[in-house]
Amino acid sequence: MTTIETPVLIIGGGGCGLTSSIFLSNHGVDHLLVERHQGTSILPKAHYLNQRTMEVFRQHGIADALYEVGAPIDKFGQIRWMTSLGGDGPLDRKVIHRMDAFGGGELAERYQADSPVLSTNYPQLRLEPLLRKEAEKRAPGQIRYNHEVLGWSQTDDGVTAEVVNRDTDEKFTVNAKYVIAADGGKTIGPREGVEMVGPTDMVDMVSTHFTADLSEYWDDHTLITWFLNPEGENSWGAGAMVQMGPTWGRNSEEWVVHFAFRPDDPERFNEEAIAPRLRELLRLPEVELQVHKVSHWILDRIVADRWRIGNIFLAGDAAHRQPPTTGLGLNTGIQDAHNLTWKLAQVLSGSATDALLDSYESERKPVSTDGADWALMAFTNHTVIDAGIGLTPGAPLEANIAAFHALFADGLLGDALRHRAAIAIGTQRAEFQAHDVEIGFRYDNGAVVPDGTPPAPRSASGTIYTPTTRPGHRLPHAWVTKDGNRVSTHDLTGNDGSFALIAGTDADEWSRSATVAADKFGITIKVARIGVDLDDTDGVWGEVGEIGNAGAVLIRPDNHVAWRALDRDAQPEQTLTAALETILSRS
Repeated sequence: MTTIETPVLIIGGGGCGLTSSIFLSNHGVDHLLVERHQGTSILPKAHYLNQRTMEVFRQHGIADALYEVGAPIDKFGQIRWMTSLGGDGPLDRKVIHRMDAFGGGELAERYQADSPVLSTNYPQLRLEPLLRKEAEKRAPGQIRYNHEVLGWSQTDDGVTAEVVNRDTDEKFTVNAKYVIAADGGKTIGPREGVEMVGPTDMVDMVSTHFTADLSEYWDDHTLITWFLNPEGENSWGAGAMVQMGPTWGRNSEEWVVHFAFRPDDPERFNEEAIAPRLRELLRLPEVELQVHKVSHWILDRIVADRWRIGNIFLAGDAAHRQPPTTGLGLNTGIQDAHNLTWKLAQVLSGSATDALLDSYESERKPVSTDGADWALMAFTNHTVIDAGIGLTPGAPLEANIAAFHALFADGLLGDALRHRAAIAIGTQRAEFQAHDVEIGFRYDNGAVVPDGTPPAPRSASGTIYTPTTRPGHRLPHAWVTKDGNRVSTHDLTGNDGSFALIAGTDADEWSRSATVAADKFGITIKVARIGVDLDDTDGVWGEVGEIGNAGAVLIRPDNHVAWRALDRDAQPEQTLTAALETILSRS
C-alpha cells in the first residue's frame, strides 16, 4: 500500500476545507485535501459572505475573483417583507416593510469606513468551484475529490489515515503531523466521541432551488423577501425567498425558497406539492418554474465540546452548526481556518511550540458559541415580527385576514398598526445589520498578551462596531500611504504568515526591538513606523490606533492584535521578546 507523508491532511472539500488549503499554501505549508464526494456542492447552501470573510479573502488574494462574479452591494443590500409577489387580491403585492442590510443603503458610509472591503453574495453552489480552482492552482495534485477516509489512528508523531480512491478502489495511507477535520461533522467528530452541545431537531427546513423569470416582480436591491400573510400558520403559507444569480438583481435566474416545518409534520416530505405550493405562495399561478433540488436540513444550535483531539482539529460545521439567520455559518468556518492555519504554519516551521495550537479552541470556540446563540436569537425573533403585524398563533384564518386588512387600512388605526409593525420588524436589525457581530468579536484567552485595559463596548443590537487596538481584537482598518500607495492597515501583514508592528512616530525603540525579537524566534515582523514608513493621510489611524506617538501594536498573521504598548518602556527589547514568547507558546 502506498504511503503519503504530509504535514497536514485536510478532510473535507467544502468551503472550510478549501479555504484551509488556500491559506496553508500561502503560508508555504505542504498538505493534502481529500473529499469523499465526486465534486463540490450541488446545493446553493450559504451565500452571504460578510465583511470579515471578504477581508480574509482579500488578504489571501481571492477577493477580486469573488467580486467579479458575486453580487455588488447595490444588488443585495436590502431585505423586504411582503404578502406576495403577484396576485390581484386586496392583500396581494403589499410591501409591509423594507430594511437596509449588509452595508447597503444608508449603512454604506459606516460599513465602508470600518473595512477595506464590502460584503458580497455568492451561493456555495458556485463559490466552492471557485475556491477549488484557487486551491488546485496553489497545490497542484493535492486536492483530491472522490477520496474517502476509511479510518485513522493517532501516535506521538501524528495521525495515520487510510484513504480510498473511490474511482479506482485503490487504498493508500497518509501519515500527517496534523489533521483539519472540515468534514461537516459527518465522520471524525462522532467517531472520536465529540459531543455536539446545544438544542437540535428544532425545525425541519425545506429548501427549494428553482429557476424562474421573476424580473417583473422582483427589484434590483432585494436579496431576501419574507412572505407574511394570513395563511402563515401553515408552513407552506410563509417562507423566505432568496435571489441566487448568476445574474444579480431583478434578472436573477435562480432562486431558493425556505419553508420551516415541525420535525413531526409529514407534509415536509410532500415534494410533489412543491411547485404548486410555490406558485400559491408567490400568487403566480401561471409562472413557469423548474425545480432543481429540494433539500431538507434540521435546524441546530450546537457547538462541539472539544475542538482538538490529539493532533486533529475540528473546523467549520464539524465544530459548530447554527440557524442560517445572520449568515454566520460558512463565514465562521472560513474564519476558523484563518485562525488555525497560521498557527499550524508557525508550529511546523519551528517558530512556535505545539502548545500554540491549543489557542485555536480557546479563541474560536467562544466566538462561535456567541455566534450560534446570536443566530438562534435572530431566528426566534421572527415570531416577534408575526406578533407585530397582528398574526396570532392558533387564531382562526378569518381573524388573521381581518388583522391584515386592518394593517393596510387608512386612518389612525392603520397608521398605528403599521407603526407597531415597523418597530417589531426593526428588531430584526440584529440579523441583517449585525456589523458588530461580524467584525467586533475578540479573543480573550489565547495567543494574545492582555494589556489590562477594558474591552471596547459591544452593541446590544449587534449593529454598532467600535474599533480598538486592544489585544485580541481585530486590527482596526485605516487607509494609510505606504511608498506612495494607498493601503489598508490590514495589508501590512501580507498573506505569508508574517507578523507586523505599527510603531508610533517616536517609537524607534519598538522598531529596533521587533528586529531583534524576529531574529530570535525565526519569524518575520514587518515594521511600519507612522511618519516614516506610513503616512496617516486621512488621520483615521490617529483616531483608532490608541497608542500615541511612543506606542506600538503587534499584529498577528490573521490581523488580530497580539500585543500593544501604549507608550515607551524601560526595557523594550525584553518586553517585546517576552510578549512573543507568550504568543508563540515559547515561554
